[in-house]
Amino acid sequence: MNAVQIAAEDLSLFGRDVWWLVVVKAVFCFAFLMVTVLFSIVWERKVVAWMQLRIGPNRHGPWGMLQSLADGVKLMLKEDLIVKRADKVVYVLAPIIAAIPAFMAIAVIPFGPAGNEVSIFGQRTTMQLTDLPIAMLYILAVASVGIYGIVLAGWSSGSTYPLLGGLRSCAQMISYEIAMGAAFASVFLYSGSMSTSAIVEAQADRWYIILLPVSFIIYVITMVGETNRAPFDMPESEGDLVGGFNTEYSSIKFALFMLAEYVNMVTVSAVSVTLFLGGWRAPAPISTYWEGANHGWWPMLWFVLKVQLLLFFFIWLRGTLPRVRYDQLMKLGWKVLIPVSLVWLMLVATVRALRNEAYDFSEIVLYVGGAVVAILLLSFVVDLFRDKREKAAAQEAVHDAEPFDPLAGGFPVPPKPGQHLAPVPRRRSRGERELIVSGGTNSDSDREEA
Repeated sequence: MNAVQIAAEDLSLFGRDVWWLVVVKAVFCFAFLMVTVLFSIVWERKVVAWMQLRIGPNRHGPWGMLQSLADGVKLMLKEDLIVKRADKVVYVLAPIIAAIPAFMAIAVIPFGPAGNEVSIFGQRTTMQLTDLPIAMLYILAVASVGIYGIVLAGWSSGSTYPLLGGLRSCAQMISYEIAMGAAFASVFLYSGSMSTSAIVEAQADRWYIILLPVSFIIYVITMVGETNRAPFDMPESEGDLVGGFNTEYSSIKFALFMLAEYVNMVTVSAVSVTLFLGGWRAPAPISTYWEGANHGWWPMLWFVLKVQLLLFFFIWLRGTLPRVRYDQLMKLGWKVLIPVSLVWLMLVATVRALRNEAYDFSEIVLYVGGAVVAILLLSFVVDLFRDKREKAAAQEAVHDAEPFDPLAGGFPVPPKPGQHLAPVPRRRSRGERELIVSGGTNSDSDREEA
């Protein structure tokens, strides 16, 4: 795909709406995100309670459905504190910077076909606010801006723990965005476009979850890491950071960070549906026997159902998997996801090049299969020898090092590389220990045990 092909894309249907219709669409996108967030918070608490055999929220509204609304009102009525050492301007702007980009990405997500198939107050229009020839790059750009809000929140709080939480979260989001971009590139190669509406149109025959399963798996993992959700919720690891970058925030500013997290969940789910799950298209059994399933207002229903399915996946992970350590998180991002995504991108590009040269499909499978086997074999051999070398070096270091006293300086400190703790004296067995009783052994049981 080159610049000429991007410029030649037919996006003429967009940008022709009257001003009030653009306002209506923008308000709908905002309301869709807010209502979905309110529902997702209640749904998460209900599902996790069901998984843990608890009742969950059941007081506010029917079946507890107004619980998230009550939580929002409670947060807004709480006292709004500003830390004395904080940089007040940046401290106030940080949650706004984190929340606004989360709302911006929904502008290019298609809720229905690109044709003027629906009528709003007598005006025929598309079921999408707007589209761009580089819509996916726009989504990556606005997602990257949200990182600044988290970093600035930790820095402006004037405290050590929020700063550590902000830096860790920033490193996490940046490392996972690299693999996410590589997963996007595979979709661009197959669809020949970066436009969201064109990508959905390219999935008319087969969804990309079938054609590009590795890209889908990589994106699902990276979207969980990108949104700081369990098991990758490092900013909220209370035992390490006492709450993370938002430790010093309260009231509405804290609510904005929470809102940004859930809006990002909806946004990345919508992007996943658009790129890999056919977007607004109905599933195969329905679209096969019902011709009108992909026309009119029905596509919006299929889109919302797919988004809710992915939101349930977020909730299921939170209620199932324990939190990983930070070193495990970064190792997964840099040593596993990024290399695998790059290798997969090279394979997808190779397949596309061979198909463009009109090679036979069996030859393509042979080339790709041989390359995959060769890469896996080489990686296995390299890992095998590397593990042996590291284990041998570690054993030699432990054998040559002198015993280390962790309390020599008055405070307990961990050993440095090359040092090892002295062996801990083992407790004597019960038979070797003497019975110590105040006043002597006055009972028969004491004599027997002695």
